[in-house]
Amino acid sequence: MQLQEFRVKNFRSINDSGPIGVSQVTALLGRNESGKSNLLLALKSLNPAQGFEELKPIKDFPRDRRLEECNGETEVVSTLWKLTEKEKRELTEILPRAKDVTMVRIGRYYEKQRWVVLEGLEPLTFDRNTIQGGIRKIVPAVKASAAQLEEPHKSQLEEATTQFEKNISFTTDQITWSKKAISALEGLRIALVTAKVELSENQDKHIISLEELADSISGDKEAQQEAREWVVSRMPKFIYLDEYPELNGHQNIADYLSKKGNSSLTPADQNFEKLCKVAGLQPSDLQDLFRRNEHEKRNQLANRASALVTKEIKRLWKDRPLKVRFNLDADHLSTFISDPNATFDVEVNLNERSRGFKWFFSFYITFSADTDGGEAANAILLLDEPGLYLHAKSQSDLLRHLETDFQNQVIYTTHSPFMVPTHKLDSVRTVNITEETGTTVSNDPTGDTHTLFPLQAALGYDLAQSLFIGPNNLVVEGVTDYWIISAISEYLGDLGRISLHKGLTLTPAGGAQKVTYMVALLTSERLNVLVLLDEEKDAKNTKNELVKAKLIREKNVIFVSEAFNPTPPNEADIEDLLDPAVYESLVRESYAKELQGKTLKLNGNIPRIAKRTEAALQDLGITFYKTRPTRLLLNKMVSEPDTIVTDDTLQRFETIFNAINRQLESHITRDDEPFY
Repeated sequence: MQLQEFRVKNFRSINDSGPIGVSQVTALLGRNESGKSNLLLALKSLNPAQGFEELKPIKDFPRDRRLEECNGETEVVSTLWKLTEKEKRELTEILPRAKDVTMVRIGRYYEKQRWVVLEGLEPLTFDRNTIQGGIRKIVPAVKASAAQLEEPHKSQLEEATTQFEKNISFTTDQITWSKKAISALEGLRIALVTAKVELSENQDKHIISLEELADSISGDKEAQQEAREWVVSRMPKFIYLDEYPELNGHQNIADYLSKKGNSSLTPADQNFEKLCKVAGLQPSDLQDLFRRNEHEKRNQLANRASALVTKEIKRLWKDRPLKVRFNLDADHLSTFISDPNATFDVEVNLNERSRGFKWFFSFYITFSADTDGGEAANAILLLDEPGLYLHAKSQSDLLRHLETDFQNQVIYTTHSPFMVPTHKLDSVRTVNITEETGTTVSNDPTGDTHTLFPLQAALGYDLAQSLFIGPNNLVVEGVTDYWIISAISEYLGDLGRISLHKGLTLTPAGGAQKVTYMVALLTSERLNVLVLLDEEKDAKNTKNELVKAKLIREKNVIFVSEAFNPTPPNEADIEDLLDPAVYESLVRESYAKELQGKTLKLNGNIPRIAKRTEAALQDLGITFYKTRPTRLLLNKMVSEPDTIVTDDTLQRFETIFNAINRQLESHITRDDEPFY
C-alpha cells in the first residue's frame, strides 16, 4: 500500500489541515510553530510502531475549543492509500465484489478505533424484479413436477412449494431477506429430495442463482469486516524521528550481552545492535573469539566492518572523505573517525565529533538497520526537521540520500532552503497557521513571506546555479558588465567576428566587493574560473587577494585595460570600451526627463566615463544609476546596433574577448586544478 493523501482534524493546533498530497518523498515546509510537528504526530497515531492507542483529549484536542466538543468518535486523521496489483487480488479473494477497488481510506477517532472505506466497492446486487422473476420460474416448475406424483408426495411437495413462495417473498432489508431465503431454499431442496423429483438443468439454475445471491448477501457483512481487518493489517507502520538516535562511541560488549539476556537493553544498546547489523558484526561471536584468544580473527572482522561502513559514509557524506575504524580492546568496541586527507590523520572517537556528523552517522546506521529487514522495512518515515545540525551542503546530500537510498515513503518537515527539493517542487507542501483557522496545509506553494522564504531562497539559489554557473566561468563585477559583454559578444558572433567562447558562462558577482566570494564559491566546486576586472586600484587589490588566497592563478585574472592597444589607460571600466560619445548619448536619452532644462557637462579630467557621468549628474542633483543607460543600450543593440558599436568599439571588444578566450583554452588544455 502506498499513501496518497492524508488529512488531520481536531488535533492540537489543527482544526482541519485540508487534504495533503503525498509522494515518495514529501516536504512539509513552514516556519517555526506553524504546526508541522503536529501533522506528523497525528499521522503517526494512525498506526505507530509502538502500538495503536487511544488519544488523550486533554492533551491533544485543540485548546482554544471547549473540551465538551471532543468525544471518542471525534475524527483525528483520515488517509487515502493505493493498493498494489497483488494486494488487489488478495482483497478480491476475501471480498469478491471488491474486484474494482484500487484505493482505500483509513482513519481514526480519539478512541482506540479505526475506520476503513473501500473506494469504488461494487454494490450488492439486490433487485426486486430479479428475485421475483426467479421465484416465478421456480414455483410453476416445481408445482408441475408435483402434479405428476402420487399421494402423499404430491400434497407434501405442493405444500412445500407454497411455503417456499411465502418465505422467500421480497423484503427491502437485504440481510433479513437473505436469511429467510436461505431457509426457504433449503426447505425446497429437502422437499424435492424427499419427493424424489429432479428438475431440469435450466429449472435448477434459477434455484442456484437465488442460493448464490442469498449466500453472498448473508456472508457479506463478515466478508466486509474481514476485508477491513486485512486492509488495516497491510497498512505500513509510521516511524517518527525528531532527534538523532543515541549511538555511543564506546561500547562494552559484555555488558550489552548481559542486558540482552535480561531483556533490559537501553535505547543506546539497541542502537549499538543496529550498528553491528549494518557493519556485519555479531557481538556474541566477538566475545567468543575474545575468550578463545583468537585476536587476529577478531580484528579481521573489525577491519572488514570498518571498510564496509567507511565505503557507505564516503558515498553519503560529501562534506569531506572520512574514515571509520572499529577498534576492539578486550570487552570494548570503540568507533573512531578520521580524516585521511588531513595533514595529520588524527582519529577522534564518535562521541567527540561534531553534532552534525553524529546526527548523520546515527541516522544512517539506525535507519539502514531498520529498513533492511528491521522494524522500518515497510514503514513510512516521518522525519521532523532532519539534518537540522548539518551544514547547508550536507543537507543537500541528506535530501539526495532520502530520495535515492530508501524504498520507504518519507514525509519530513523543514524550514531550510537546502532541504527543499527544487527539482521536484510538486512534492512540497506549505504549512501555515492563523488564529482563525489554526494549522492548514496547501499542496501549492502559498503562504506569508515567512513561510515561503525557504522556498524563495531555494529557487533563487537554484536559478543562480543554472543561469550563471557552468563548467567554465568568467566572473565579472556587476550586472551591467554582464549585460554589455553579453550583448556585444552575441553581436560580434552574428557578424562572424571574435566573440566570447561558446562554452564560457558569464557570472556577475553582484559588485566588485563580492568578486572574491564568488570565485571562492566556484573554485570550491572544481570549476574553471577566469575573472575580468576593471582597471583601478581596488580591482588590483582584489586580484592580489585572489592570488594570495590561492583561489585562482594570476594569469586567470584579466583587466579591462588589456583591450586598449598599444597604450592602456591607468583606469578603465567596461563602459570605457564603448565610444565615449555613444555612452554620453545613452545617458542623455535615459535621463532626458531629469535633464530637461539643465546642461550636462562632463569633466574630461576624470578618467572613467561612468565616473565622469556620475560626477556631472551629481552636480545637477541627480542620482546616477548605471543600469539606466545600460538597459537603453540593450534595446538599441536589438533595433539599431550600428548606433552603439563603432569600429573602435568592435576592435576593443574583440581584443579583450580574444585575450579571455586564449586564457580559457590554455587553462582547459593544462587541465589543472582551478587554483594552485
